[in-house]
Amino acid sequence: MDELPDHLVWDILRNLHKTNDRNSLSLSCKRFYSLDNEQRHSLRIGCGLVPAPDALLSLCRRFPNLSKVEIVYSGWMSKLGKQLDDQGLLLLSTNCHSLSDLTLTYCTFITDVGIRHLSSCTNLSSLKLNFAPRITGCGVLSLAVGCKKLSRFHLIRCLNVASVEWLEYFGKLEVLEELCIKNCRGVGEGDLVELGNSWRKLRVLKFEADANYRNMKVYYDQLAVERWRKQLVPCQNLVELSLVNCVIAPGRGLACVLRKCNNLEKLHLDMCMGVGDSDIIALVQEAKHLRSISLRVPSDFTLPLTNNVTLRLTDESLSAIAQHCSKLESFKVSFSDGEFPSLFSFTLQGIITLIKKCPIRELSLDHVCSFNDVGMEALCSAQNLEILELVQCQDVSDEGLVLVSQFPSLTVLKLSKCLGVTDDGFGPLAKTRKLELLVVEDCPQVSRRGVNGAATSVSFRQDLSWMY
Repeated sequence: MDELPDHLVWDILRNLHKTNDRNSLSLSCKRFYSLDNEQRHSLRIGCGLVPAPDALLSLCRRFPNLSKVEIVYSGWMSKLGKQLDDQGLLLLSTNCHSLSDLTLTYCTFITDVGIRHLSSCTNLSSLKLNFAPRITGCGVLSLAVGCKKLSRFHLIRCLNVASVEWLEYFGKLEVLEELCIKNCRGVGEGDLVELGNSWRKLRVLKFEADANYRNMKVYYDQLAVERWRKQLVPCQNLVELSLVNCVIAPGRGLACVLRKCNNLEKLHLDMCMGVGDSDIIALVQEAKHLRSISLRVPSDFTLPLTNNVTLRLTDESLSAIAQHCSKLESFKVSFSDGEFPSLFSFTLQGIITLIKKCPIRELSLDHVCSFNDVGMEALCSAQNLEILELVQCQDVSDEGLVLVSQFPSLTVLKLSKCLGVTDDGFGPLAKTRKLELLVVEDCPQVSRRGVNGAATSVSFRQDLSWMY
């Protein structure tokens, strides 16, 4: 081993993806130890970093070429020692000169002072802050001013970030390509318009409002929504859009974004109040490259009583998707409350039309009460369908399940909380053995014995507490 050239040792190190394996190899001899120190580019540390500042400084000196650092304090308690604080971020910024990707998770001791220290990391291009309650908008603004190359920014559960001047500054820089904001109470969907010209550069946007904190009157107070500005800058580079618990107001805020995404490939709308057929139709008419659509639709009992029927999703949306999305491969739809199905929702015919016209590879239906054995029969002609997931589709029985053996390309079947299927429905699957994976969870009339041999790999679980 001592005679191996350095480049071969480097190739060996590159193929060791587990940290324990790399540590073991580096301890085998001084040469491997030295080469590993030079070649190590990523590091993940957390509660075992004690004392935090001294240990971090030692690691930065040992691995001089670190470019990616992840600091996670999940499960931290005071008896585990003091967390990394602002002084630790100062040491990191001054000793880790190649730092380009930093993740801070549950770092509750870090304040705006520590975030300002990161502004000296001129190569920082990716920063993820997950639950940093002491950070405010001022700290994020100082970061935006100092880190001119920051193209990926995640802000998750940072409860004290209220001001949005930092969004406006990012808008002027026009460098952001990926922005993720989740459960930050002081930042609303109406504030995203402050990004300005950065909308042109943005490729990924994920925004999730805190549903447990949001003032519910926003759903009813039309005057508050009307104060939102219109988003006039086109989003031509946006390829992924994920919105959760958002308010979509006609002609305002995010409703404007939905109509400007020409190159969108992945769409996820989860419990977004106010999304109507007109929004989906306008979106798919422009976004010809959509490959994945995921919808979690509020039920009639979730929507405000004043909400108009026109602000709901019906078969008109499915027809538009079927007509314009010729590249659609994944379609997932879920209703928020299966006990109270929506009166104005997708019908079986609408779903069948979509399946017939789009090359769907993955189909997931959750609480879709209209889907039944007739729908399963229609899937027999779905040439591209490889993955099927049914959750609480109670009208699917054994008659529909036995048809799975006739699906041309299906390899993965997942069933959860389906009351109509029994052990008898899995008999033909055991004979054909065409499925690679079968997952059955919480179906009361199915036993472990009934699914044995129905696929190459079978996963079975039964917890019937959901029924009571």
